[in-house]
Amino acid sequence: MTITNKEWMITLPSLTALTVFFVVPALIIFAYAFRTEGTFAGEEPGWSLHAIRSLSDVNYYFLIARTFLISGLATIGCLLLAIPVGYQLAVISKRAAKALIILFVLPFWTSFLIRIFAWKILLHPEGYIKQILVFLHLADPHSTLLYNQTAVLLVMIYTYIPFAIFPIYAAASKFNFQLIEAAMDLGASQTKSFFKVFIPGVSKGIWTGALMVFIATIGAYVIPDLIGGVNSEMIGNKIAGRIFVDQDLPQASALSLLLVAIVLLPLMITTFISSFRPKRIEAEARNKE
Repeated sequence: MTITNKEWMITLPSLTALTVFFVVPALIIFAYAFRTEGTFAGEEPGWSLHAIRSLSDVNYYFLIARTFLISGLATIGCLLLAIPVGYQLAVISKRAAKALIILFVLPFWTSFLIRIFAWKILLHPEGYIKQILVFLHLADPHSTLLYNQTAVLLVMIYTYIPFAIFPIYAAASKFNFQLIEAAMDLGASQTKSFFKVFIPGVSKGIWTGALMVFIATIGAYVIPDLIGGVNSEMIGNKIAGRIFVDQDLPQASALSLLLVAIVLLPLMITTFISSFRPKRIEAEARNKE
């Protein structure tokens, strides 16, 4: 398939923007990962593999595992809430759906830091949530809701759930709900129809939402820094520390490359599954013939 000049002209602006703002900075980071680290801070002239070799530190393995755990749980939590919300947005009237979508977008009109500090106030030992839980005897008066992985997970789900809702709603709005009615007419329950018919029908939206949430959470460092404690540090926090505290750019660049590799892993898996699925469907069709 050949690309015409008209198609090239249409693609050129976005291709230029991607090259300037994404490819070039990525190459600069890649180059800095091989620079020689300074004795006290910064980097010195010359090239070295020291920053790359330091990634074999066993402490980074625990950091990566914790990052995967928190990001994975946040993604699952967002999907568990976003799937029924996307379903309801698709079945209610368009006017009500638009009103709810506006409510989901409203938090993005305020500062991200303000929203995080608002949660810090709510989860404070003297905050309303703590007082309500203590009144209902669901929490100990001496317990703390801040500076732990549960608090980080809660705030991440609140922050990134729109990234899961919108792709699922986009897929659900194109879904033929008569298929659910047909399944129920054939004897399936409403719950079984939901899981056997609706979920596979909006699987692309679910995959898209999962990727958007996972990629956003895996590089997060503000939420773990303000809401979490020492046991909630993620790889984004380590990169920020290497830049702003240690001023160790080669080490920060090496960690950034590691983060890019972690982000590319689910994308490669998704691409493989997407490319494999049509082949499987075609093979099944041939077998039926």
